[in-house]
Amino acid sequence: MPEPLLRVEHLTKEYRRGVRANDDISFEVAAGQVVGLLGHNGAGKTTLLNQVVGLVRPSSGKITLDGQDAIAHPATARTLCSLQPQGRAPLDGVTPRQAITMMARIRGAGRHRARERADELLDALDIGRWADRPGSALSGGVRRLTAFGMTAAEPGRLVMLDEPTNDVDPVRRRLLWEQVRALADRGCAVVLVTHNVIEAERAVDTLAVLDKGRVVAQGTPAELRGDQAGRLRLELVAPDEPTGVDLARRFAGEMFCAATPVRVGRRVSAPVTGAEAAATWSQRHQDTGTIEEFTLSPPSLEDVYIRLVGGDDPSNTTTTEQEGGAGHAELVA
Repeated sequence: MPEPLLRVEHLTKEYRRGVRANDDISFEVAAGQVVGLLGHNGAGKTTLLNQVVGLVRPSSGKITLDGQDAIAHPATARTLCSLQPQGRAPLDGVTPRQAITMMARIRGAGRHRARERADELLDALDIGRWADRPGSALSGGVRRLTAFGMTAAEPGRLVMLDEPTNDVDPVRRRLLWEQVRALADRGCAVVLVTHNVIEAERAVDTLAVLDKGRVVAQGTPAELRGDQAGRLRLELVAPDEPTGVDLARRFAGEMFCAATPVRVGRRVSAPVTGAEAAATWSQRHQDTGTIEEFTLSPPSLEDVYIRLVGGDDPSNTTTTEQEGGAGHAELVA
């Protein structure tokens, strides 16, 4: 592995009354690598980025950027880092084309290069039709894509993206992830903050899962799956939530159910052993109307994530929930 461009060691940020936003966090990112920080709202992801760029001072720990102590020398971050913050980009009075071009110029690009790069990103993100509209007239998704374009136009060696896909439609989210990988391919170290588990799995090289300010797991998606990688995952959809509760308990009692089922609204899932037995059982319940539909597939990182962070936080919004489920994740004993 190349020498990390960013190294975070035992970083802790404690606010008044002993509240710890970050608690002994360590990870590193090398050039050409995308590292995801995955966690629910309030897990400490944004606070962590703000410490890297010098907006917040850590209570303890160490941040090293390209061999420099970034806490003692915060100007290092301004030179090396590009940050897309979680908040909305300040686009009032400018168009997307102007905003992206202007940011490239501020970061040191020549006039021709800045215009060329703006055109490339507007086309790559499929927002050319809004390129010359005033920022005040743009949707949230187009504003978010423009903010990414501003960050990627003339990026620093370390690019940090805080929830870059918020408000972005599914088609353009895929285009955005392609551009994230393009940043890494050109040699940038990329830190991606998200709570979208499925998309993170597609975009990153390694992941750090945060819960209540601490890193609870770290590794590649395959490493995080661990012994579940060779199993199948059965997902069931009940006609309503009360039926889903009952279905989850029945599922938990079956011999082929390899772990405690997780319920999100009407949807229930768990890894299984014995695909034939699982399919036969599911088909029988579908015939009686207890199940609307079921799928057998390899386990996803979403399953791992829910088991790591638990179901006690209602902001744990998984892709399953966004597609029509209700309520939060619940382990069914």
